[in-house]
Order: sequence, then C-alpha cells, then structure tokens
Amino acid sequence: MSGHSKWATIKRKKGAADAKRGQLFSKLSRAIIVAAREGGGDPDANNALATAIQKARDNSMPKENIERAIQRGAGGTEGEAYESMLYEGYAPGGVAVICTILTDNRNRTASDLRHIFTKNGGSLGTPGSVAWQFDRKGVIVVDGEGIDEDALMEAALEGGAEDVSQDGDSWQVTTDPADFMAVRGALQAAGFAYASADLTMLPKTTVVPDEKEARQILRLVDQLEENDDVQDVYANFDIPEQVLEAVAG
Repeated sequence: MSGHSKWATIKRKKGAADAKRGQLFSKLSRAIIVAAREGGGDPDANNALATAIQKARDNSMPKENIERAIQRGAGGTEGEAYESMLYEGYAPGGVAVICTILTDNRNRTASDLRHIFTKNGGSLGTPGSVAWQFDRKGVIVVDGEGIDEDALMEAALEGGAEDVSQDGDSWQVTTDPADFMAVRGALQAAGFAYASADLTMLPKTTVVPDEKEARQILRLVDQLEENDDVQDVYANFDIPEQVLEAVAG
C-alpha cells in the first residue's frame, strides 16, 4: 500500500474525517453529477458513473443524495459547469503530488492551490512534471484478518486482477482501470469484504522523507484535501507507519 494510502487509512480508523463528512458528500455529489452529465445517467452503460456511485456508497452517502446527483447531471439542468483537470506539484523532500480537480472557477483553484503548496514548503509544477511518476490503477484493499490467501488470490486473478500483495495487516489487489469493477464484483461474489476500493494513481517509485519533511508533507496533503475543488490527492511519499500514527495523534 502506498504511503498516502496508509495515511488515509490511519485517519479513517481514528475518525479524523467524521467532522468533514458534509464536505466529502459534496465532493462525491460533484463527481456523480459530472460523470452523469458526460456519460449519461445509466451506471450500467457509464463506468465513470458506476465508480462514482460505488465510492459514494462506500462512504455511506445516503441513497437520496446519490439519486439527486444523478438526476442533476443526467438532466442537464442549468447550474454549475464543472471542469475536470489535474494539478501537479512538489512537496518538501522532492515528493511528487497530483491533485484531481473539479472546479467551476479555474482561476480561483489555481490561486488556492498555489497558496497551499507555497505555505507548506512545496511548489506547483507544470503539466506533466510529475504525472509520469504514477500509473493509473484500480486498488482494492482487503483487511487481512481471517483471510484465506489462496482463495483471495484465486478470486482476484479469475476476476482479472493484475496483482495481489500483502502489506502489513491488509491485502492489496491491483487492477487495470478497465477491469476494476469486474474484480471488485468477483471479490464480493467470493465473500471478500473490502476496506476500500478506488481508482487511484500508484507511484512507480517512492521517496522517504525525514520526520520534519514528513510533517510538512502530511500538513500539505491534508490542506489540499480540505479544498472544495480538490477531489483526490496522490503522492509518492513512503513515511514510516509510526510517524504517520504520531502525526495523526
């Protein structure tokens, strides 16, 4: 599991995101609206919408909120015209950072992100400056307790997974983005519950910062994730788990 994924898992276990659930639902709704507007309101014919809906369900978003977002997007009603883009930059220690954005005001977003990077010891990069350091993949994390390794491996690979690996107390199933939904369905059909499942950007290599840099990096990532226009943040840091735990408090 990448360092950023470990950080997200630790925060989730500690309940750090609970107070921001309203903001999370707003971001999830925005993703559903855009997916439905661009590809139609039928998730069976729109993989992006199906993924956005499942992510919303995984985060306990109410069914009525999901349906309302689909209707807003598929109905083509007047309202916010969201634009999708990537922002790339560097955190302290040379850590590469990618932010996926949905915004109705690119000038505001650029200004906000530049400010967040700068005040936390980082800098915005140019398009393509760090994206080459990541691969787009589907990642499904299965809690390791009581897991039959052979059965998990069989279900994942038969579903079309590229790799299954153990990381601490969890198993990580990696897929091509096109096979993500099928692999997740195969795991569920085989009785494996997942802790998280998402399309993500996996780093090809990682950077190990010192403890001072680690604290700056995690503060930068948290502030980026708190920005309303930022959907997801990916980074290639590999911070020791004990440092992550200490920072999470």
